[in-house]
Amino acid sequence: MYWLPDLVFLDIETTGGTPLFDRITEVALIKIEGGEKTVVWESLINPETPIPRQITGLTGITNDMVQHAPTFKEIAGDLFSHLEGMVLTAHNCRFDYGFLKAEFKRLGGTLRLQTLCTVKLSRRLYPHVTGHSLDAIMRRFNLHANDRHRGMGDTQLMLDFLEAAKKDLGSVKVLDAINYLLKGPTLPSWLDHTIIQKIQDVPGVYIFYDDGDLPLYIGKSIKLKTRVLNHFASDYKTVAEMEISQKVRRIEYRETAGELGALLLEAKLVKQMQPSYNRLLRNVTKLYALRLSNQMNDLPWLRIVNIEDLDPESLDYMYGIFKTKKGAKDLIHKLADEYKICLKLLGIEKGIGKCFAHQVGKCSGVCVGQEKHELHHLRLKMSLASYKLKAWPYAGKVGIKELNPDTNKTEMHLFENWCYLDTVDSDVDLTETVNTKYSLKFDLDIYRLIGKALSNTRNVVEFDKSDLAFI
Repeated sequence: MYWLPDLVFLDIETTGGTPLFDRITEVALIKIEGGEKTVVWESLINPETPIPRQITGLTGITNDMVQHAPTFKEIAGDLFSHLEGMVLTAHNCRFDYGFLKAEFKRLGGTLRLQTLCTVKLSRRLYPHVTGHSLDAIMRRFNLHANDRHRGMGDTQLMLDFLEAAKKDLGSVKVLDAINYLLKGPTLPSWLDHTIIQKIQDVPGVYIFYDDGDLPLYIGKSIKLKTRVLNHFASDYKTVAEMEISQKVRRIEYRETAGELGALLLEAKLVKQMQPSYNRLLRNVTKLYALRLSNQMNDLPWLRIVNIEDLDPESLDYMYGIFKTKKGAKDLIHKLADEYKICLKLLGIEKGIGKCFAHQVGKCSGVCVGQEKHELHHLRLKMSLASYKLKAWPYAGKVGIKELNPDTNKTEMHLFENWCYLDTVDSDVDLTETVNTKYSLKFDLDIYRLIGKALSNTRNVVEFDKSDLAFI
């Protein structure tokens, strides 16, 4: 009986998780037309790059297996003939579709398909169930895969899931759910739809406002339009997501050149605007760190300092970030116990003479002259090594340039002593920012963001070593 629109179920295997760099090693598909299986097609693909060992461990596809397989260019025509005019159906469809688009783009083509994600379908059909991965679905319906983590095995598993759902819920309910997902999100009538029509799938930040024109939620994405529309897809993971979609009355958006720019702008706007549904990136003043004294006679050797008082230029002597003073004290006790550090020198225990820990064999005796202070201090410093905050590795201000090749939008993000200064898009603004003296304030979110961004030193511009040319 016909109960499905025309779909092509597809699964790919790849050399990794990033379409920009990784390549496809296998494609398998099953074509359903008029409710009947019309095409079963699969092929190994030579990715023209080595397959990492951990990927082979997962999929079983080795470099030897693909050595004489066709390249994607050689199978692209056949593959496209099976995809053209069909609804691409995959588990976590964004992954498979992203790789297919990247491969066709390398050949100078543009792949545009309507998509159906079976993860979203499972969530819609079974909203109260936890776990919608293929493994979870296999356990739920007692399904079996002939070759899990291979293209055809996982493709057939998706079909088996639909058949099981049809028997469990009925064909009509499954078809209604599929048609709902294919129709896409229904935008509330009170929203200005022209704004959403203007948004493109580019990196950036969006701002939702409530009926009082107060900021409700700020989000970021490398695909703005898709992310904004997802808020209205009724595929809610939390109550908060549902509440946001119901309360939003106005939308603003700001395009950035890349993901880093979106992350920085989101963090900046959340702290400035304090939207009611953003909690992780809000200003948090009650954070603490441990400051290590660098002088033997400067007691106590460890002091708990408020993050507000943290000088970005003195991070070389700072350790850990703690949400409470108790968390900082707990670490001090843990290290003292593990490395036999004297609690008197750490400022935890008062009085003169031997400490209590020494009496029970948990202090090396520095408090009674049985160990030199210098050696004791060195052991304390070594015990703190894994908690150390990194010192700023540059002489002054640096920049990271981002370019979106699709839109040619270019931005330079400027930093100093782990602090975010500004983002500029012109030589004039760049010169002004580099020459301006900023009042620096430590921010944990920015510290973490910059740490990741600066790990790729090829993108870093040191302004004391280069001219101030933006392009």
